[in-house]
Amino acid sequence: MSTRGRTFQLGTRGSDLALRQAATVQETLSSRRQAVELVEVETRGDQIRDELIHRLGKTGAFVRSIDEKVLSGDLDGAIHSMKDMPTEQPDELVVAGVPERAAATDVLVTPDGTTLDDLPEGATVGTSSLRRGAQLLAERPDLAVEPLRGNVDTRLVKLLAPSLQREHAERSDAEDDRKANVDNDDYEHPYDRTVEEWFDDLAEIERRALEREVETAYDAIVLAEAGLERSGLLHHVEYQRLSPDTFVPAAGQGALAITAVDDEVVEYVRDTIDHPRSRVETTVERTVLEELGGGCVAPVGIHAVVQGEYVHTRVRVLSRDGTEEVSESRDLSVQNHAKEARDFAAHLAEKGGAELIEQARREAEE
Repeated sequence: MSTRGRTFQLGTRGSDLALRQAATVQETLSSRRQAVELVEVETRGDQIRDELIHRLGKTGAFVRSIDEKVLSGDLDGAIHSMKDMPTEQPDELVVAGVPERAAATDVLVTPDGTTLDDLPEGATVGTSSLRRGAQLLAERPDLAVEPLRGNVDTRLVKLLAPSLQREHAERSDAEDDRKANVDNDDYEHPYDRTVEEWFDDLAEIERRALEREVETAYDAIVLAEAGLERSGLLHHVEYQRLSPDTFVPAAGQGALAITAVDDEVVEYVRDTIDHPRSRVETTVERTVLEELGGGCVAPVGIHAVVQGEYVHTRVRVLSRDGTEEVSESRDLSVQNHAKEARDFAAHLAEKGGAELIEQARREAEE
């Protein structure tokens, strides 16, 4: 198919992470001599910054505004984080392309590299996700799971601010002591660098944290590894990669999706950018989620990995406090993955998953 002379206008959120993700799609299509213009669109999730995701109403708070412009013909397509996409979509809206997926795992980020097992009793952990909160409480019921919203860098700043501000104060006090004891031969300065030298070695995000006032002092936060990596921040923080068998990721986590309506755009994007294995894995995950009906109102983790002729699929459905769960793993046939994913979801629903999801839905409405 030829799209010569045509510029694709692809919509994206305007956050730093969304723009970075969209730029990778733009670069891939441009390398095939397809002109692409990225168009920033503000979504409802961007407009309402003080609400947690599950309180924003129906799923798709970060998606619908952009896809509406695709459906109306104002845009040729849209680029989304797949985990933000509702499973119920208009029939004419097609997932035209799923690029190769990044890591699907969650990571625990702390100021000093402390692991989940080593966090002190009653430690405060920040997350905006019901799924992550429930999985944390299932492992560590003593933790205080507190709300946390904002872009990836904003969340990191909120985590790092208290410890960096405390260290800055300690170094400044030590610097004052050194000056006061300049004639004291017995005085030993506790630091090998001045405050200015220490500050000069900080990363930009750490400098921002020094200026941030925070209401909640987090001991740790949980984020998607892919978001940290794509934001260029993974190597600036101390983190523990959490096992996807226990901390089962959200459906589609780590994957991008390009939606479109126009047949020519759909065909071109699919031929150019679609990654078959990632397509199968995310299809399984979203099919299970759709059949269960969890959306973003219930703690549901679904992780599928293609292994030869099978798709190893792990599902974990929890109560919001992490005290109850239905979980199971199953190997599905690659050739018949969509049907077998529906069958697996039906089995989990009958096993008690549907009851847990309905319970979570009622709690979300309270």
